[in-house]
Amino acid sequence: MKFLLLILVLPVAASGPLHHHDERKTKSFTEFARNYLIKFYHLNDTDSNPVKMMKLRTNILEEKIQEMQEFFGLEVTGQLDRRTLQVMRAPRCGVPDVQAFSTLGGQAWKSHVITYRINNYTPDMRRQDVDAAIQKAFQVWSDVTPLKFRKVNVGEADIMIFFAYGDHGDFNPFDGKDGTLAHAFAPGFGRGGDAHFDEAETWSPDFRGRNLFLVAVHELGHSLGLGHSSDRRAIMFPNYGYLDPKTFRLSADDIHGIQSLYGGPAKPQPVPHPDSMAPPACDPNLSFDAVTKMGKKIFFFKDRFFWWKPLEEPKVGVSSVSSLWPTLPHGIQAAYEIEARNQVYLFKDDKYWLLSDLRPQPNYPSSIHSLGLPRHVKKLDAALFNPLYSKTYFFVDEQYWRYDERRKSMDPGYPQLIGRKFLGVGPKIDAAFYFKGHYYFFQGSNQLEYDVQLHRVTRRLRSNSWLGC
Repeated sequence: MKFLLLILVLPVAASGPLHHHDERKTKSFTEFARNYLIKFYHLNDTDSNPVKMMKLRTNILEEKIQEMQEFFGLEVTGQLDRRTLQVMRAPRCGVPDVQAFSTLGGQAWKSHVITYRINNYTPDMRRQDVDAAIQKAFQVWSDVTPLKFRKVNVGEADIMIFFAYGDHGDFNPFDGKDGTLAHAFAPGFGRGGDAHFDEAETWSPDFRGRNLFLVAVHELGHSLGLGHSSDRRAIMFPNYGYLDPKTFRLSADDIHGIQSLYGGPAKPQPVPHPDSMAPPACDPNLSFDAVTKMGKKIFFFKDRFFWWKPLEEPKVGVSSVSSLWPTLPHGIQAAYEIEARNQVYLFKDDKYWLLSDLRPQPNYPSSIHSLGLPRHVKKLDAALFNPLYSKTYFFVDEQYWRYDERRKSMDPGYPQLIGRKFLGVGPKIDAAFYFKGHYYFFQGSNQLEYDVQLHRVTRRLRSNSWLGC
């Protein structure tokens, strides 16, 4: 009765009347989704009186579906549509996606020397290949932290690794082939740090079956204190996807997460060639080519590099454009974000590229003239998007154009002079972005905070003040 009541309110997206076979299938889908949400999103809708609690239970289920859809970047409907079920059925890690699993997120080992032991070996791979995959997975994390990992063959280790079927004594049984691949526990006593792999899977050193190295990197991230990431490029993204182990690299999100717990590498790093070095973040003469918000971070572009800073944290990272987006050019000259669409536009010369969920989209670059800019404009100096009016401003020399993102066309009456519209700003802008009711205009090593409602400059700052300088 409980499942039937849920089905009546939350049907799987479909068209036409339900036949008896369709009702059974829909009931099966709903029961599967409910079990998924209980395991990974802490759904708790049990009650002894299902009729009395039907509305509350249905609302809770819909809210949990929405929570899951938001985490995976799906359309947030609260309905069990085909795409949502497809993501739910993907092979994945057994650790929940919300932060309530052995206090994952923020818990770390006190010692920087951590022992591990492979308690047993899968028959799917040679023993030496298992050792190599696990050792390489630990090295991924030691390369970006001060952590050192030492393998022991007897006794209790900080991180115990073993392969098991079904119920294996930790109250978190495996579900057979596919589905949950593995799980791990946050740092701590007893099971703390341990990593378990489902022996029902076919483990492999390459693309056949499930790649042990890739799954181990993910699970050891949990063993070190990381939770799941909604960034699809991160190894801490919960669903499994094959990557070439020979070219595998941690994403910026993974590195930021692990370094927030342990800091950067303690060992001396090779001195890079001067041409491969980003300028010092706190150089008083530092200027930026483009600045934009991307989700919960701000990105500052300079030549072949960019700095990124979380909005609510003091941490700052730096990387090369090619390391994050190999298909994009360096020397980005303008950028802006449309947060509601998870879209970022990057400009260089007379071309622009679109990122969606931080991934370059196909069929780009496009010409800036397709936006309505005149042919004599060969490049942009800066761009920014105002979400209050859905207008994008393009700055070129002493002028600017205004683009309506709803109508997908330039507003009439442009270009206009920057100094006439934005009092106290000008004549030329290097970079700009919008944040919390203010425009931030960058001019050389200086930055102007401009109040959108008051139409005036309210503060003058150094360009690198966002970087903790």
